[in-house]
Amino acid sequence: MSEPVLALVIVLAFFVTIAVVRLFKTLDSDFWSAVATPVIAGLAAGLLIRFAGLGSTLRPLMIGTAVTLAALYARLTGDESEPADGMLLGAAGGAAASIPLVINTDFELQAFATCVIAGAVAGYGVTFAAFHVADKMRQLILDVITAVVAVAAAHIPYALSRLGVSNARIAIGTAILIPLLAVGTVFRQWPDIRAELRHEASLGFVDDADVRPTAHPFLRLGRARWNDPHAHREFVRVANRIALRKRQQRNRPDEMARLYQLEIIKLRMQLQQMTRIDHDTLLSRTTPHDETQDHFTR
Repeated sequence: MSEPVLALVIVLAFFVTIAVVRLFKTLDSDFWSAVATPVIAGLAAGLLIRFAGLGSTLRPLMIGTAVTLAALYARLTGDESEPADGMLLGAAGGAAASIPLVINTDFELQAFATCVIAGAVAGYGVTFAAFHVADKMRQLILDVITAVVAVAAAHIPYALSRLGVSNARIAIGTAILIPLLAVGTVFRQWPDIRAELRHEASLGFVDDADVRPTAHPFLRLGRARWNDPHAHREFVRVANRIALRKRQQRNRPDEMARLYQLEIIKLRMQLQQMTRIDHDTLLSRTTPHDETQDHFTR
């Protein structure tokens, strides 16, 4: 298989993998609405890089800078998220940026690996700045640092190539490593989400029995003790959003923290309503069965 064809296959497979990993992480099947802005911004960055026509020495600098700007645009125009989600979306934007570069160039596989690595670093960094820092000036400083790190990371494929690693192995390794890192964050965050949900349970907004099936990376994929598995997954999404907003609230000034608190209250009411509806549905299904059993008993 020629390098341009292999590069296009890897790009396509990478998008599919990112969609599956994001579904596992967030239980949100609407992948396109989440990646639309990063992908469009990434394509624009890729066209800019392609028409700049820089040599191999300046190419990582251009890629790291352009992809970071695309990640910044996606952060400013998209929904708030946590750094791990930002890494996934940044990697998707990087893959999109590589599309104009894997068509009729002489560095197709290198272009994919470079753009995806730089995109993942940029997406993580700019989202980390927005998530943990409220001051705009400090965010800007972190964004500049992110751009520098993304440029440095963009040199990794070139350095590995000089060490004798084939471009195909670098590209395939990149396509495997980034999703694995995202899956790893799900397990790393499990104790934190469980702690937040235990606090919600202590306040009476979540049943104790729902805490572990909602926080556990694998148990949350099932139905737990819920009547409707789809309702349970929506419950998990809302509960995890509460945990996310509570963590964001701690890093915000009072006025912004109050806005987060209003959203948390709204989400808590939604959780309670969902629990009540599922409980009532389960009762409506079991009651006729119990009455039939009582009739035959009599």
